[in-house]
Amino acid sequence: MQKVVIVGASLAGLRAAGALRKHGFDGRVVIIGDEAHVPYDRPPLSKQVLVGQWPASKVYFNAREDHAALGVDWVLGRRAQNLAVAERAVVLDDGQRVDYEGLVIATGATPRALANPAALRGVYTLRTLDDALAIHGELAKQPRVAVVGAGFIGLEVAASCRKHGLAVTLIEPQRMPLLGLLGPVLAEAIQRLHFEQGVQLRLGVMVDRLEGRGRVERLVLSDGSQVEADLVVVGIGVIPETRWLEGSGLDLGDGVLCDARCATNVPGIVAAGDVARWHNVWSGESMRVEHWSNAVEQGQAAAVSLLLGAAAPEYAHVPYFWSDQYHVKLQCAGRPRADDSVVIREGDIATDTYVALYGRRGQLAAVLASNRPARFLRYRKLVAQRVSFDDACAGKASGA
Repeated sequence: MQKVVIVGASLAGLRAAGALRKHGFDGRVVIIGDEAHVPYDRPPLSKQVLVGQWPASKVYFNAREDHAALGVDWVLGRRAQNLAVAERAVVLDDGQRVDYEGLVIATGATPRALANPAALRGVYTLRTLDDALAIHGELAKQPRVAVVGAGFIGLEVAASCRKHGLAVTLIEPQRMPLLGLLGPVLAEAIQRLHFEQGVQLRLGVMVDRLEGRGRVERLVLSDGSQVEADLVVVGIGVIPETRWLEGSGLDLGDGVLCDARCATNVPGIVAAGDVARWHNVWSGESMRVEHWSNAVEQGQAAAVSLLLGAAAPEYAHVPYFWSDQYHVKLQCAGRPRADDSVVIREGDIATDTYVALYGRRGQLAAVLASNRPARFLRYRKLVAQRVSFDDACAGKASGA
C-alpha cells in the first residue's frame, strides 16, 4: 500500500495520519476536508471562542511545522460527493477523483435542523469554527438568545451567553435537560444549575415555527406560547455524515458499520470518530461515540487496523466526555442510561460537588462527577474494569 486517503479534516482524521506515520507508513497521505481549515479543536467553540476569550488561531491542533512533518497533502474546501469502491476513488463535489489504496472515513457528523426551518437571519447551528465566529459576532449586539435543545452543546451555549450577560431562554422537549441520558436525579441538578444562573427554561415543549421579517423575531412553541428572540442557536443533535456513501456498498446504519478493529465490510476501508459505529469489546455493544477522546483514540486505532488488518488489536474504548458550565466541570465515563440505578457516592448535589455512580445488571456502568476531577479518575478506572456496582458503591472495589 503506497497511498492512503483520509476523508475528513477532523481530529480523528488528523490522529489517523499521525498513527500511520508513527507505525512506519512512508507512502502518500491525502486528507480531504469540506472546510477551508486544517483540523481544529471543537470543545472551545461553545465556550472560549463563542464569547471571544480565544482568537480563532488558538483552536488549531498543530503548528504549520508539525503539519509539514506529517507529510500530508491537503485537499481543503472540497466535499466528498460519493465513493466509487470498484475504482477505489473518492469523487469530490467539483468532479475531481482522488484514488486510494487505503481509505479512512472520518467525516464526522452534521447538525440536525429544525423540522420547520425558516430562511431567517439570526438562526445558527454550532458545529464549525465559522459557526462559532458568526455567533460571536452576533453577541456583540446584545441579542435576546433562544437556545433550542438542552443537550451538552445547548447547555454550554446557554451558559456562555449568560456569562456574557445576555438574556437566554432554553427550549427542550423533555421535561428536564439531559433526562434521557442522565436520569431524573442528575437531570434535576442540571436544571437547577441553569435556573439559578438566570436561564429561562421552557421544558416539555417543541418549536413549532420561527417568525420574523427577514430576521428571526420570535419562536412559536408547540403549546402556542411565544419566545421573543434576536438570535437562535439550534442544538438538537447530529446525524453521522454518510450521505456521500449511499450506494457505495458500505454497510451503513446510524453511521459506518465497523467490526471491533474499525474495519468496514469493504477491504481496505476503515472508519473513525463521530461517523463510525463499531463493535466495542469493552461493553460488547455496537456503538457510535461523539466525544473528543474517542476521536483521538479511534483515529489511531483505525490507522493501525488499515496497516495490520486482522493482526491489529481490537478497539476497546470506555466513553468519556466533559462539559464546562458556569462554575461546574462535569466529567462522565461509561454509558449512563436514564433507567440505571443511581447512587450519589460522594459529595452533595446541592453544592454542585459530587460523584454519582450508575449501575446496570449488577455492574458499574458509568460515573458522573461534578467538580471532583481527582476522585473521578479513580472511578473511571473502575468503570473500565467493569466492577460490581455494589462493591463500587460500598467502596470495596480496588481504587475507590
